[in-house]
Amino acid sequence: MTDRDRYRLHESLGYQLSVAARLQERRLDDGMKELGLTRITWCVLLAVGNEALTHPSEIAGFVGIDRTATSRALRQMESAGLIARQAGLGDRRMTTVHLTGKGADLLDSGTPLARANNAIMQDRLTPKETEILRRLLRKTHEGEDTALPRL
Repeated sequence: MTDRDRYRLHESLGYQLSVAARLQERRLDDGMKELGLTRITWCVLLAVGNEALTHPSEIAGFVGIDRTATSRALRQMESAGLIARQAGLGDRRMTTVHLTGKGADLLDSGTPLARANNAIMQDRLTPKETEILRRLLRKTHEGEDTALPRL
């Protein structure tokens, strides 16, 4: 095998994407942990509080996790007093989700942490590079099923 034929892990796009994602995730996890949140519960707060999504299937799609993981997160968040779930009036199978005051407060507290985490990576790029990177990253997962069992 020639040197040119060798697979260079640290030069691969997948490796570089993974390193960047893990750094972002670790910083976000550390910040959210101080608030008693996980990445998934943070994303659910964003879905309900910022995007006005009220149905578990919408929340699952927004967060990018499956229905089972969404149900588990919603149960935990309801127990912690972050959200309230209500069965539909006409169809009791249709559940709606709303933030509680505590959930809204945590959304407000977590937002500066998430923005600061994002800024660390974004500040290393010019605005034009940031937009190019966003466009290219979207392109890499076009047509893929982005729902993941774990975030």
